[in-house]
Amino acid sequence: MSAPARAGIFIYAKDPDRLSGFYQSVLGMAAAHRTDQMVVLRSQDLQLIVHAMPPQAASQVAITSPPQLRDNAAIKFFCTVPSLSGAQESAQALGGQVLPEQWQGHGFVVRNACDPEGNIFQVRESAA
Repeated sequence: MSAPARAGIFIYAKDPDRLSGFYQSVLGMAAAHRTDQMVVLRSQDLQLIVHAMPPQAASQVAITSPPQLRDNAAIKFFCTVPSLSGAQESAQALGGQVLPEQWQGHGFVVRNACDPEGNIFQVRESAA
């Protein structure tokens, strides 16, 4: 068993199983631990905990297709992926999106994305 993560991210989800499957596919993560309330995902770079919302909070979240962006959050995380186009294909197949606008950073290209519940994050591809 590996040591506890030193850092990670919590995402509260209406449907933790769906969201954990989404992040496993789009970000190449693996399930490390599962309970009735959460799924702990890991990659080489990140631990992501997808935790069930309390029922009262979940009843106030509407899941739409395409997802309604929940862009009033104060924090947005990013992950590096092998390919932005590959991430876009995976995200769309699983009910999320990789948005078309992209920016060039020092050594990477980045695009905003959202999961099936509308949570916004970024995907980065290393620049050649």
